[in-house]
Amino acid sequence: MSGYTAGKSNPAGQRVKPHEQDAIDLERFLPYRLSVLSNLVSSTIADAYQRRFDLTIPEWRVIAVLSRHPGLSAAEVAELTRMDAVAVSRAVARLLRAGRLLRAVSPADRRRSVLRVSRAGAAVYRSVAPLALGYERELLAALAGSERAVLARALDALTARAQSLAGSLKAPDARPGRGDGDNRRGPRRRR
Repeated sequence: MSGYTAGKSNPAGQRVKPHEQDAIDLERFLPYRLSVLSNLVSSTIADAYQRRFDLTIPEWRVIAVLSRHPGLSAAEVAELTRMDAVAVSRAVARLLRAGRLLRAVSPADRRRSVLRVSRAGAAVYRSVAPLALGYERELLAALAGSERAVLARALDALTARAQSLAGSLKAPDARPGRGDGDNRRGPRRRR
């Protein structure tokens, strides 16, 4: 299927070859490369703690975030990490059952629950953090000091730009009657 793009078709429904400028060279496509690197780094670090602590990658991320920012809600953890809210919810539920997190009602807003790492969760954090930091040191050893500084600035700039672009690539809702100018149900009756 090389050279063809799913979803591109002619009126007869046959697949058509995209224009060269429409083809994505995955080996050079930054979002793909960042995703592969992130998955590789996360899974390598996870190998060090998954069996020892029966901890998933999302659970470790929740513990790490709440160790740095105690008192967040699960929704705030998801927002801060850009993790899927369902994955965060599952991780939080499992960590609560394991006694690694504590949940309390926010004193500022009784409708909101906040999370913090328990003593058991803090012990896990103290064991895993040195492993993660050691891996980071080994990974960054591939770069000279000046390259590390450039990488840090580049990541900051790309993160800021990605945040400013968030939502701009979402396709408009194309269902009939949903803002696309096509109202197949006809005009609304006034009541």
